[in-house]
Amino acid sequence: MIDQKNLSEYSTGEDFTLFLIITKSEIKTAKNGKPYLNLELRDKTALLPAKMWDRFEDIADKIKEGSIVKVTGQIEEFNNTPQIKINKIRLAVNNDNVSPEDFLPKSSRPLTEMIDELNNTIGSVNNNFLQSLLHKIFSGDNLDKFVRTPAGKSWHHSYLHGLLEHTLELVKICDLMCVIHPDINRDLLICGALLHDFGKTEELTYDSVFDYSDKGKLIGHIMIGALTAEKTIDTIPGFPVELKNQLIHLILSHQGKLEFASPVEPKTLEAIVLYQADELSAKTNAYKYAIELDRAKGNNWTRFLPLANTSLYITPETDTE
Repeated sequence: MIDQKNLSEYSTGEDFTLFLIITKSEIKTAKNGKPYLNLELRDKTALLPAKMWDRFEDIADKIKEGSIVKVTGQIEEFNNTPQIKINKIRLAVNNDNVSPEDFLPKSSRPLTEMIDELNNTIGSVNNNFLQSLLHKIFSGDNLDKFVRTPAGKSWHHSYLHGLLEHTLELVKICDLMCVIHPDINRDLLICGALLHDFGKTEELTYDSVFDYSDKGKLIGHIMIGALTAEKTIDTIPGFPVELKNQLIHLILSHQGKLEFASPVEPKTLEAIVLYQADELSAKTNAYKYAIELDRAKGNNWTRFLPLANTSLYITPETDTE
């Protein structure tokens, strides 16, 4: 485990020397025809573009995505966006005592607390068929992968244990809607909430950088999750066909619209609730972290967020005591 200042704590103009992990590496050409090394570098607190303009030829062939490097450079600003100007860079060696785990962000919620919450939620599902399905899926290697996986590469809950955190947020939102509207089938909705993003355990890779697996790119988490649910359901004798169809519909429609990669749009009350709950959890998390990142830099507004199509106002922190 390394002991160094966080990348997010550096301001424009500051020099630094840090170990960082590479999430993108390529040679590009500037408008004047000069080649340069174009990287993305991160620690557990920030991900920044980085450029090296001179004397990078020897290192360029040795580094790749997932490589840990020691970088001496400076934070600068380009088009109102912070980036790193690299002065020196080398690959980490064994004596540096660093590992990819040092650079991957993690959920701020205690993992044991979230696992207990997951188990309690599964136990709260009264339908025997649905509870049997959940116990079969959330076990062994499946469970180990589920509790570690991020919920996304970069948009929301993009940190270790993020999928578990996001899923539990959905459960709470769905539970509230069941209190407000008792005619919602809670067992079905909660089961759908628990399984809606399960396919991300195979869609995403997260050993050294967050990225998409080949299977994830070819099939996508929605289909992976639906196929996993269907395959597991077929091992449970007597599982009602109507219940199976409605549950798989929840998984297939949870992104709401065809243009958002949902194979079908929500067509049941439970599916509509799940879609809106997913949107609320994802966007709140993404916008919250965008606000926190720019607040730490002393800004009053976030950078322009393409998915929000706006910048967000950073409300002043107040003393609650």
